[in-house]
Amino acid sequence: MNSLTLDALDRRLAHALQIDGRAQFSRIAEVLGVSDSTVARRYHRLFSGGVLRVVASVNLSRLGYVPWTIRLQCTPDAAGTIASALARRSDTFWVHLLSGGTEISCGTQTRADGGSDTLLLHKLSRTTRVVSVSAHSMLQGFANPSQWSGLAFLSPEEAAALRPEPPAPGNGPTDLSQADHALMEVLSRDGRAGFGELADATGWSESTVRRRMDHLRRTGILRFEVELPPSALGYRGEARLWMSVRPSALVSAATALAGHPEVSFAAVTTGRTNLMAAIICKDHADLYRYLTERVASLEGVDHVEMATVDRTVKRAGSALPSAAFRGAAPL
Repeated sequence: MNSLTLDALDRRLAHALQIDGRAQFSRIAEVLGVSDSTVARRYHRLFSGGVLRVVASVNLSRLGYVPWTIRLQCTPDAAGTIASALARRSDTFWVHLLSGGTEISCGTQTRADGGSDTLLLHKLSRTTRVVSVSAHSMLQGFANPSQWSGLAFLSPEEAAALRPEPPAPGNGPTDLSQADHALMEVLSRDGRAGFGELADATGWSESTVRRRMDHLRRTGILRFEVELPPSALGYRGEARLWMSVRPSALVSAATALAGHPEVSFAAVTTGRTNLMAAIICKDHADLYRYLTERVASLEGVDHVEMATVDRTVKRAGSALPSAAFRGAAPL
């Protein structure tokens, strides 16, 4: 983890970018009450230091895809290599090493019609040193990382001044073109890449890039997120939670869970467990209190499994650069 420390202005900037990752620095500066150059300097310091970046993510459910969360148990000597191979794939996100390096969790999206995208699940089940694989289709989200309260440092009025128009249901594309994929590839590494760089990657003019990005954002297919390790904000107790909840209490439990400030993501899923969540706490003692007090008080919960996050290999964007995971075999 980089040793850069985020002060109050850095944190306010991070929250502004969480609200709109492509907002112009001049617009952010006006809300924060500082100069354009100060905002630009702060952002480039954090970006070049490897602490913060804005990345694009693609909501493929608008194109007929189904999101899945996958949980792997594997031998400790193979976990790092497998996690790295998963992170380098373009169809995975949120790849974590869990439980002392004996488990991996990750997300992916597959075609609803069971097309070739499902090959990843088949490959994983045949991968050497993978002890078990469980895959859970995410049926309904109740909280997502872009709304995590741990990054809320702006007033409601300041946040409202930056918030873009919400995606509207409408006629989006039925598939992404080759140029769209080139666009997403650049934005998954740097969501604030300039229009000139994006034009070079796609072969479009800058004006076409602008129009296409606007359209993809309006239809909810293209989203921008801030990648910032919780440890940079003083949070050092991350975990993944899987719960079995009685069907009659499932929605109420998911709604209550999503309202906890410790929860950055929550979804109802298929599978042996039917409610999963990403938890962020100050430390492991705080994580213990959360499990035994907040989670224990939820109605209808029959079974709970928790695994601590040891290392995040990939978040929403492209794979995180890390010397420890270079040279992995393809998966």
